[in-house]
Order: sequence, then C-alpha cells, then structure tokens
Amino acid sequence: MPRERGEKVVATNRKARHDYLIEDTYEAGIVLSGTEVKSLRQGRASLVDGYAFIDGGEIWLDAVHIPEYTEGTWNNHAPRRKRKLLMHKQEIVKISHKTKEGGYTLIPLSLYFKDGRAKVELAVAKGKREYDKRQALRERQDKREAERAMASRRNLGD
Repeated sequence: MPRERGEKVVATNRKARHDYLIEDTYEAGIVLSGTEVKSLRQGRASLVDGYAFIDGGEIWLDAVHIPEYTEGTWNNHAPRRKRKLLMHKQEIVKISHKTKEGGYTLIPLSLYFKDGRAKVELAVAKGKREYDKRQALRERQDKREAERAMASRRNLGD
C-alpha cells in the first residue's frame, strides 16, 4: 500500500498547449535515480525543452531538466539525462505508428506523483503554425470579452 495518496503536480508545460495541437495524451511511469526523486519532491523540474522519442521498442524522455539534489553527494545525477519511460508495449506501438505518420511529436505535458510514484503525462501533438496561434488567442480574447459583457448586464439587471 502506498504511503501517499492522490496527485501532487511537480511541473507543467503550459507553453505546450500554445505551441502544439494536442491529439492524444498518455500516462507513463518514469525511471529515476534516488537523487532525482528527492529533487522532484522538492518541486523542482522544468519540462520546457523536453521531448520523448521511441528507440528500439522503448520510449525515452530527453532534455527534461531535473536539477541536482542540493543535499546530494558524489552520486548526484546529471540534470538533463535521457530517462526511460514505462508504458505497455501496445501503447508504445500505437504511439510509434502515430509519430511515423508525419508532423507528430511526443511532448511531456506534466510531471507529477500519483500515489507516491513519479509519472509523466505525454501528448502526441502536431505543431501549430503562427496563424493558428493568433487565431486561438483571438478566440480566447473574444470569449473573455463576451463573458465580461454578460456579467456586466447581469449586474445592471439586479
């Protein structure tokens, strides 16, 4: 029985939803060393430049920055090393077919602890063009303005 219950989010990649169109999301376990786990428990990680790739039937997470553990000694970890992800073989095959289609990539959306185990949320995503990003921003702005107008009308009616 795990000591911890629930989810504790360590890091999120908020820019990913702006830069990419998310198709599917998957949850994967992550193989970490002891000092990496301790550093994550302190809430220190960055997913900004991170990506995942499939090599030889295994899935790997690269360029994710987990800083060195401050209390660590000579056996501290490298901050930006490749880390193996744990997923079912069928999921890896499905993701592999999707990424080989063209234009799709694997990006980490969030890094968290679920019932005491480190997990990463991966997304199969397609890069947005510049005009897609502008359109998304415009839609969000229009929605915000419409909500504001509705709220002010309600306040006037009271």
